[in-house]
Amino acid sequence: MPPESKPVSLTALMAGGPRQVPLTSAMVLINLAVFALMLMAGSGLWHSASGVPLAWGASFGPATQDGQWWRLLTAMFVHFGLVHLVLNMWALWDVGRLVERLLGPLRFALLYAGSGLIGNLLSLVVQGNQAVSGGASGAIFGLYGAMLVSLWRERAQVERREFRWVFGVAVVFALLTLGMGWLASGIDNAAHLGGLISGACLSSLLPRRWSPRSPALQRERGLAALALVLGIAALVTHIPEPTYLMGDELRARAAIRQFLTDDQRVSQRWNQLLAARPATLGGGNLSFDELAGHIEDNVTAVYDNSFEQLTAANPGAGAPSAKTLEDLQNYAALRADASRALADGLRHKDQEKIRQALDKARQARSASSQPPASAATSGRRP
Repeated sequence: MPPESKPVSLTALMAGGPRQVPLTSAMVLINLAVFALMLMAGSGLWHSASGVPLAWGASFGPATQDGQWWRLLTAMFVHFGLVHLVLNMWALWDVGRLVERLLGPLRFALLYAGSGLIGNLLSLVVQGNQAVSGGASGAIFGLYGAMLVSLWRERAQVERREFRWVFGVAVVFALLTLGMGWLASGIDNAAHLGGLISGACLSSLLPRRWSPRSPALQRERGLAALALVLGIAALVTHIPEPTYLMGDELRARAAIRQFLTDDQRVSQRWNQLLAARPATLGGGNLSFDELAGHIEDNVTAVYDNSFEQLTAANPGAGAPSAKTLEDLQNYAALRADASRALADGLRHKDQEKIRQALDKARQARSASSQPPASAATSGRRP
């Protein structure tokens, strides 16, 4: 640090290159690398649907609360488009160089990670199941909060005009960004606010004295520690219950895919059996009883089993696949009932019952509001 008699030059500190701020440089590079890998995985350049960011570690209530709490950390490195990334990296480079040189690499790392985690935790409490969230902005706001507290505490050691400029610009930036977050949709203002407050508290809890002239901080550190403990406890105890869990949703999607495969195979077998119907029905190779037995074994039993599997895969009424599962359960039940009635009609050689059963089987698809042909793509991505 500069000698006591000479004010600290914030402009000189902010002019440092990558070698003077290794952690800030590393954070920028990691974010850029993750975004490049996400592009290779199918993410959009200007905007990405939630699927790829979620797969790369974005935070989302049903996934994060399904034992994947690490998403509160990884979400800090996931961005939803080039503009989102560029704005965050510009802000990170701008504030990160000053904060890292003022507080040192270790405090910088703790500030960045801690404020990002707490910001994402507040976002989880506020947004719950409503949105997939990610981005470095919560951690960046933590750096702004730390910078504002540090500058205010050490303002006597900074040239007055420079202090007013740097401190004033930081305050205006924080207020304008938070204001935009309240007015515009798609901005995770909870993460911003959580990061800003937690960064201010962490800066007081982990201060670095600029010189022997720096003020004593015992009381300030105690208050900051108390505020952090109470704040985190309040957040943890107010996380909303998810309407479903991602693991259950993924198992439901797997059951849907398996059913569609089975349905295609059974439908082909159904047609093959009907082509081999008894001679009195215009076919030739099988007796009534043989055909009824084949239908029960190859069609009815499969649909009964599929119905049970689809019912067991229930992820909850709020899950994206819930409606598709309900429609496919209805479809499987209708097809099972139709094949059961067909087998019964064949055994009793009741041509009217056979005709009604075949009509019921043909109507099963249209009777369900979600026909199997489109069920694979009907579930929205969270």
